[in-house]
Amino acid sequence: MKTDFETLKALASYIVNHLKDDHIVDFNVAGRLDLIEAMATEINVGLATDDDIKQQALEEVEEKLGIENVTEDVTESEIYNHARKEIIKSFSGENIAGLYLVESLHQLALRVTNFLLESELVEDVFGSDEEIVGYLVGKIRAFSIKRA
Repeated sequence: MKTDFETLKALASYIVNHLKDDHIVDFNVAGRLDLIEAMATEINVGLATDDDIKQQALEEVEEKLGIENVTEDVTESEIYNHARKEIIKSFSGENIAGLYLVESLHQLALRVTNFLLESELVEDVFGSDEEIVGYLVGKIRAFSIKRA
């Protein structure tokens, strides 16, 4: 499965739905799509998609070979594949539905919690920071694009 920003939006939607259904956050449903978009942008800092990895690998290849020497079929080259594998190896090792953790799952849950507490799109948040972080760790870990 190839992941991109749409995958991040699916994860954000999944999180928002669970938070609302379990009465952890309250927000105006008219702003739901804006909340999902803003959360997807926020979690993009802590997660890398296949598109992100491809772009980073291309930049590394361009840096090594020089941009003028990079051809259209560079993604099929050994140097590109090596760069891509090294980038993936550099992450925390955990992969959630094709999204690579740039930071720990706990840090990602903390990032989402802080986002919820600071977002103008969220009217109220119920529960302690620790409870919300624990809840989010479980929900994010269980995310599957098929269930989103």
